Amino acid sequence: MAMPLCLRALRVLRAAPVCRLHIAPRAQSTVPITVSHSAPLKHDDHEDINVYDKNPDWHGFSEDAAQDVRYMRLVMFFGLSVCLVLLPLYVAYAPGRRMRQWAHREAERQIKRRRALGLPLIEMNYYEPATLALPPEDE
Repeated sequence: MAMPLCLRALRVLRAAPVCRLHIAPRAQSTVPITVSHSAPLKHDDHEDINVYDKNPDWHGFSEDAAQDVRYMRLVMFFGLSVCLVLLPLYVAYAPGRRMRQWAHREAERQIKRRRALGLPLIEMNYYEPATLALPPEDE
């Protein structure tokens, strides 16, 4: 059942018209950017240029073919390799912010030290009671 749906979707996509972006000349700043089917681009010299006729592999970054490929490669490099690969790797392998591993190692070191000295692992008083400055008792 899924296969016929995929085939229908492919047929619909193949029959769909290609939308191209064209921008109004700068002199007419009141005209917004519009999207139409197979419309040419208008420039300052009022010459109609269809970007797809000039560069069939147009990626939408620039009208110049070499600059368009260069910008596309830059966006793909930073978008894919830096943002989708290096950033998650940094987050995954960054040291823990809560320092749980350090606390566990420090606890094991303290246990070994106390056992070697013959002290109990946990004392009743955390601080030495004789060194504490307590307020006077009121009767």
